Amino acid sequence: MQVITSKDNELIKSIKKLKEKKYRDAYGKFVIEGIKLIGEAIQENADIECIVICEDCMKENCIDKKLMYEIAKKNCVYVNSKVFNTITDVSNPQGILAVVKRADTSEKINYDEDAIIVLDGIQDPGNLGTILRTVDSANLKQIVISKETADVFNSKVVRSTMGAIFRVNVVRSDDLVHDLIEMKNNGFKVVVTSLDTNDSVYDVNYMKKVIVIGNEANGVSKEVQEIYDTTHTYHDGKWIMFEPTDTSLFNDFIRLLRIKRKPNRKGSNDKFQFIE
Repeated sequence: MQVITSKDNELIKSIKKLKEKKYRDAYGKFVIEGIKLIGEAIQENADIECIVICEDCMKENCIDKKLMYEIAKKNCVYVNSKVFNTITDVSNPQGILAVVKRADTSEKINYDEDAIIVLDGIQDPGNLGTILRTVDSANLKQIVISKETADVFNSKVVRSTMGAIFRVNVVRSDDLVHDLIEMKNNGFKVVVTSLDTNDSVYDVNYMKKVIVIGNEANGVSKEVQEIYDTTHTYHDGKWIMFEPTDTSLFNDFIRLLRIKRKPNRKGSNDKFQFIE
């Protein structure tokens, strides 16, 4: 087993570059880290370019034999702990990561879905990952994000998705207003989060609805609000309800579904935030 011991190795340098969005976009690749995520990637037949394993991980036998058998079928590269620590993005790494090629997913919106989730400027990686997990649990296959929304291939977002990144098609919209109008033209009604209504989440039938979730600090953009059909204030955070297929995700649902009015010292009423 040959072990890479130099941080100046060309492969190692290319993996380091993937920490930056411009290189992820340029190369069409991203990094996943940890035993569970790599197991999810293999299970979902993700296009894994290579798997990097720290030799300490092999010595400690921290990967179960069944998964190790599947990993061994891939292009595996072994490094020492010093080199691995230069490419890991977590404080307590498990000693294994992989470079994955982005799927060639369609940039077109699938109108066969019962509901479409749209993100208008979500910035927090944890929030974005939680929403992707919830969409996946609700058995929806796509999510539409504005160009102002955080990069879904950011390492923190990818970890937070816990594998949903491989099952949910992410459609990036360069013109969200235009795409929302197209959704309306295809028979969907738009529901946006807002603090300017007393309507309850429980009064909404979500079939053939577009649910727009706005930025954590500023809410849905004014441009998007101008084209909504109905606007709802989600008291005590209950702004959307799904029937979960996996009860282990209840904590994620609770985190996602809690919205709190954010005290506004400047007098505006359009701010809200997620509660951890």
